[in-house]
Amino acid sequence: MSEHHSNTHKLSLAGLIVTLGIIYGDIGTSPLYVFNEIIGGRMISKELIYGSLSCIFWTLTLQTTLKYVIITLRADNNGEGGIFSLYALIRRRKPYLIFPAIVGGCALLADGVITPPISVASAVEGLRILQADIPTIPIVLIIITSLFVIQRIGTTLVGKAFGPIMLVWFSMLAILGLTSMAQHPQILASLNPYYAYNLLVHYPEGFWLLGAVFLCTTGAEALYSDLGHCGRQNIRVSWIFVKVALILNYMGQGAWVLQFEGKVFHPTASLHPFFSLMPPWFLLTGIIIATLAAIIASQALISGSFTLISEALRLNVWPKVTVKYPTETKGQLYVPSANWILWAGCIGVVLYFKESANMGAAYGLAITIAMLMTTVLLANYLRKIKAPKWFVTIILIVYLSIELSFLVANLQKFSHGGWVTLLISLGFIAIMWVWFKGRKIKNRLTEFVNLRDYLPILQELSHDTSVPKFATHLVYLTSADHLMDIESKVMYSILQKQPKRADIYWFVHIHVDDKPYTMEYKVDFVVPQDVVKVEFKLGFRVEQKINFYFRKVIEDLMQRHEVDVTSRYASLSKQNITGDFRFVVLQRHLSYENELSAYERFIMDLYFMLDRFALTEVKAFGLDTSSVIVEKVPLVIAPKKEFLLKRIYE
Repeated sequence: MSEHHSNTHKLSLAGLIVTLGIIYGDIGTSPLYVFNEIIGGRMISKELIYGSLSCIFWTLTLQTTLKYVIITLRADNNGEGGIFSLYALIRRRKPYLIFPAIVGGCALLADGVITPPISVASAVEGLRILQADIPTIPIVLIIITSLFVIQRIGTTLVGKAFGPIMLVWFSMLAILGLTSMAQHPQILASLNPYYAYNLLVHYPEGFWLLGAVFLCTTGAEALYSDLGHCGRQNIRVSWIFVKVALILNYMGQGAWVLQFEGKVFHPTASLHPFFSLMPPWFLLTGIIIATLAAIIASQALISGSFTLISEALRLNVWPKVTVKYPTETKGQLYVPSANWILWAGCIGVVLYFKESANMGAAYGLAITIAMLMTTVLLANYLRKIKAPKWFVTIILIVYLSIELSFLVANLQKFSHGGWVTLLISLGFIAIMWVWFKGRKIKNRLTEFVNLRDYLPILQELSHDTSVPKFATHLVYLTSADHLMDIESKVMYSILQKQPKRADIYWFVHIHVDDKPYTMEYKVDFVVPQDVVKVEFKLGFRVEQKINFYFRKVIEDLMQRHEVDVTSRYASLSKQNITGDFRFVVLQRHLSYENELSAYERFIMDLYFMLDRFALTEVKAFGLDTSSVIVEKVPLVIAPKKEFLLKRIYE
């Protein structure tokens, strides 16, 4: 563990400030648009304002504080968070739960497409208070594009720059809220849950207001996804400050809106519940701070999306893509392909909806589904760690009731733009399902044979001078977990496709460990100086530079005099020249000999289409292209049934 990692994840003032910059952008900018969504076009009354504030307070308490900050943050996978990380903790017992994990993960990715546009647009539109006809769309597009461009530098640097800004932002929220509450201190009574109950049960359309109230907690899922970036203790302690600032600002907005009691409120640039809390002399400064906070709101979802993609790769539900580690800090990563997919989606959302008010109508539906899926997985995790059944039952009843209510209330947004985020979610689900199911179908082919049965012929081939030598050292990558197992296609490649004579045959297996930074290897001399098997145990945050690691293994074995890698060509052996190493990578393709159902054929066609855009195994494993040979082998999954072919004689 690096010193930097330790400093970032331990509870400290510096860690808390970095946490503010990385974690809370989404949930922290919700005051920009939540009240607009609640009161827009409605008659202002004490019942409406007190009830809405009560719903917001108890939503933040039950949903964000209790479910995520207190309970869900305990479910860390070696310090990493997110719905896929949560699934990884329970997959051995219940692998079928991959389905809610995929649905929830894709819903959160879709949320990452709409959060930057609505946050940035809500802040930038504050400029209309100063100049009514200012074009905001170009400004929003420039800000969003700039944010995605800087992702390659890593979120540690981003957190250091953004942390102090968010400290100013939350302090501003609290001060503005307190100043407004001073005019109507009775607003504190809204903390009483009675007002929430009264709104939902007795107020006309009160239940449907939950769709707008829900927007105050949309960043909670991203908060869990970013666990690996800051650490549990920093998140929990900083949340106390963040929650207090949010509640004070919401109450301040409620107190301000009460001056319109008895009138229908139509939010405009000059009548904005958030910006109207600012004194005129502070307005421009406040808009600038709000815009910077909105930029950080986008960062929270982007960094969380990178974590999700990384976890999906590890679970083999996403095509192999490049993952970069810009810094040495744990949890800091950058996925170029995901970065630009999200960017394209954000630009499309801005151009389609244009106004933040229109985006608000589409916001929240997908993330509600993600929260429901997290609840299902969390309940199974709690049972795994032997939490009392009564406790798990209460958690399920409470949160399924809350989140299903939010989902039903959000369904009214479907025709107003909610279909956009659901469509994006379905696109991500299709990619993950095709990749997951395609691998399952391919695994039917993976036939293993006993290596012992082939050892005699490998030894004979190694010493058969009638066969031209293919390489001094021949290296194959194998997925076989057991020492004496080997894929039949590997033996086919060595013995039949083109007999490959080598002095030493090396079989290399990579095991991805659940711990992030494991770097270990094990060597088994199956036949000394003839057949060697090497197993690498690498953490899921370690780049798989197999060529580099294998070279290190050879150096260690030579120093210990366990293997002689000197060339066995007579002329080169005298000079103690090291023999050549050649890697053979088997690239499988779908054979025409298969009899697959229409569904499986469709899945495999899509799978291989995605595979064309994914990293090749040569690049994924960091192999030197000059020493690698790629061989195509047929993928025969379901051979055709027996058939009659009649011979005729003339």
